Amino acid sequence: MITSVPKLLYATLITLKLLSFSIIFGLFIGLIFSLMRISKNTLLNKISYYYSYIFRGTPMLVQLFIIYFGLAQLDWLRESFLWVILKEPFWCAIIAFSLNTGAYTSEILRSAFQTISKGYIEAGESLGLSKFKIFVTIQIPVAIKQSLPAYGNEIILMLKGTSLASTVTLMDLTGVSKFIISTTYKPVEVFIVAGSIYLFLTFLIHSFIKYNEKKYEAK
Repeated sequence: MITSVPKLLYATLITLKLLSFSIIFGLFIGLIFSLMRISKNTLLNKISYYYSYIFRGTPMLVQLFIIYFGLAQLDWLRESFLWVILKEPFWCAIIAFSLNTGAYTSEILRSAFQTISKGYIEAGESLGLSKFKIFVTIQIPVAIKQSLPAYGNEIILMLKGTSLASTVTLMDLTGVSKFIISTTYKPVEVFIVAGSIYLFLTFLIHSFIKYNEKKYEAK
């Protein structure tokens, strides 16, 4: 257990990279699709609905395999400039994770936007604020406050979901654990250490979300 710690801690950096990129891209995707979902435009609304339905209704592992193994079967794609990105397992994992968490994030943000009291918007309009300023200075901060608990859970789920990256040859925390086990034949000991690291990261994320919840409640 002691000798596996340095290797697993180094692999944790890969896991954190996967999580960070996925959360950042996923938040951007989720914001766009949540706005499309609450839009009065029927086409945009339907596109957002089916995107969310598909990615929330299918396993993330299947999505990862389609992107990593499936897209590689397309000749025209392998000959395009996109192949520079899609041939790398790291970026395939980022794309799959981002699209998946983006779907869940869009629903979290949609719910938060729709539950904002009209009084906030009317107050902004009475002050002569434009729709854009109302959205940036009123709606987004209120939506963040209301969606923090649910979004915190999504980040934790995404952290655990990054373990799937090991299935496409990425040496993340789970991937390195499997490699160590294949050479030492000590699965229980190695997975106890790996599980402890995941648990510690979950604790940090949970504490960060709780801190921000209290911070917003104090305002």
